[in-house]
Amino acid sequence: MSGSGRWADLAPRIGSAVVMIAVGVLAIWAGADVFHIFVGAVCGAMIWELLRMLNGQGGPLVIATAVVAALSLILALYLPTPYLFPLLLLPVLLGVLATREHRLICGAFMVLVLLAGLEMMVVRDDFGLVWIIWLIVIVIVSDVAGYFAGRMLGGPKFWPKVSPKKTWSGTVAGWLGAAVVGFAFAAQQDTSLLLVPYSVLVAFAAQMGDIAESAVKRMVGVKDSSTLIPGHGGFLDRFDGMLGASFFVLVIAGLCGLPPGTV
Repeated sequence: MSGSGRWADLAPRIGSAVVMIAVGVLAIWAGADVFHIFVGAVCGAMIWELLRMLNGQGGPLVIATAVVAALSLILALYLPTPYLFPLLLLPVLLGVLATREHRLICGAFMVLVLLAGLEMMVVRDDFGLVWIIWLIVIVIVSDVAGYFAGRMLGGPKFWPKVSPKKTWSGTVAGWLGAAVVGFAFAAQQDTSLLLVPYSVLVAFAAQMGDIAESAVKRMVGVKDSSTLIPGHGGFLDRFDGMLGASFFVLVIAGLCGLPPGTV
């Protein structure tokens, strides 16, 4: 592969990333309703892409399910706790009904999207601006470090049957990048250095989210979840790592707190 071919997608990736970062930063900074709507819209877009991939096409029921998912996720934070799981279960049931095949995968992935989105909103609301930034920076840094290390160093593939482009060099670079982020935040926030290995595990969970989405795409025979984001494919292609990382934090934060050691 020529040098120009190796980096051919870099320009559109950077351009799209700048736009996404700008919109995301504004939503994160605003917090509250603005951030809730932003997360709900992104999760709705991901569910629309998922259902289109699994069905091979869209349609009114697919669009309706995505809209219901976005609204349910936003409303979940404003209604009493007993309404939470029924509210999130509704779009999952609609999605399963809208899917002709792979219904178990559809249901499981929709649950992942909704719970990850819910956790992002909870981190911003309950733990504050610093820790949602920490979570997002880990995903971005591990992804960027993995991208450049994988392109420049190459080497053995991490899981070639599922994600043929992901290399061990890129994977380890992502872990190292996450460790640096964890150390920087631990120092800045004067918290335990447990945040360093914790951050590495979050990066690993983000990589598993990426691989899970790659597995779905290979199963249905598509390269990208959609073409909504130039250079990145679709929202699932861009935020799959965030799904894995957020779901991991959802599970682990309840056991050891955020930052770790506060429970």
